Amino acid sequence: MPDFAYIARDLKGQKVSGTISAQTEREAVSALSGQSLFPVEISLEQAASAMGIQFGRRINPQLMSNTYSQLAALIRSGVPLLRSITILRDQTSNANLKSVLDEIHAHVEEGTSLADAMARHPRAFSDMAINMVRAGGEGGFLEDALSRVATFTEQQEDLKAKTIGALAYPVFLATVGTLIVTALMVFFVPKFGTLFDQLRQRGELPMMTEWLLWISDTLRSFWGIAILVFTIIAGLLIWARLTTEEGRRLRDLIKIRVPLLGNIFQSLAVARFCRVLGTLLRNGVPILRSLEISRQASGNRVLSEAIEAASDNVTAGESLAAPLSQSGHFPATVVEMISVAEESNTLDTVLVDVADDLEKRTFRRLDLMVRMIEPVMLLVLAGIVLFVVIALLLPVIKMSSTLS
Repeated sequence: MPDFAYIARDLKGQKVSGTISAQTEREAVSALSGQSLFPVEISLEQAASAMGIQFGRRINPQLMSNTYSQLAALIRSGVPLLRSITILRDQTSNANLKSVLDEIHAHVEEGTSLADAMARHPRAFSDMAINMVRAGGEGGFLEDALSRVATFTEQQEDLKAKTIGALAYPVFLATVGTLIVTALMVFFVPKFGTLFDQLRQRGELPMMTEWLLWISDTLRSFWGIAILVFTIIAGLLIWARLTTEEGRRLRDLIKIRVPLLGNIFQSLAVARFCRVLGTLLRNGVPILRSLEISRQASGNRVLSEAIEAASDNVTAGESLAAPLSQSGHFPATVVEMISVAEESNTLDTVLVDVADDLEKRTFRRLDLMVRMIEPVMLLVLAGIVLFVVIALLLPVIKMSSTLS
């Protein structure tokens, strides 16, 4: 029996949170009511839903995009939801996806909503997909929501593929260059150490050569191994820290604050938020519900907190733009356009336009940055090799001039 996390209020109006076991969300609500608790928010515990062999590997996002698109086409053609899921399950050749669709079919047949059934499989469905489908089910535009999820997923995969493809050569250069320089330092440079002993004893060894020999000796000594082991352990500890809830928030904060790349991560997150919010508003979803879904779809916890604070302002009857501006995480142009859109009652249209504009500018900036990485990497490697060559040639030239 799955566990549901809940936030509720008791008879005194105090907030209570915890988990409760139930077959469906409706049963969970009934159980809480029996305990004189009034549910405010109920969600499926993802820890319990991550169990099972079929969840061992994440399903290819491109395959999920095709699944969303096909499901939307079937529903739009008038095929019932259960029949549509059965068709997709029978035609897929992916064992993991077949198992997931089989589970979803069983839960939907028992009366669970499609979104709640998807939430039981967090490794297959993203938070954005689950919340978009939930909004589509509640607002009566499920096929449009599935189509939009398919488009979002495909866009994200295209961006990831372009970035990986553009970074492949620079990463190859960095890897090969690091191996070559390390081999030079460990095996080649030490052979010159005895050759330069006389110059070192007379204090005539150039400083660059002294640095080079010191780096080589350190890499070959116990301290070099100790530094390598310490670096690996520190990296593992940092990674473990970043997988916690607080660590993920810190990681998201670093992502939008890091120089150069920070603006790109921030713009993409803001664009996702604006596009999802605009799409939901256009389909008639209430503003507060739309903010809740789009907040989770932004993919950044820091921005999500800022949007949540803005939701409180909207609940109090204030504008959306003011708290977004005060958070400092939204571009001034975006906030200004939202403010004008609120006054002219065109928020749904303006938000989608803002998302289009942000994505276009961000993709151009990202493409330019990736193109610049390759020559920069070549210059760095050339500089390191030049340092090694000059450091080795200077004492040789000095020795030859002394002999002359």
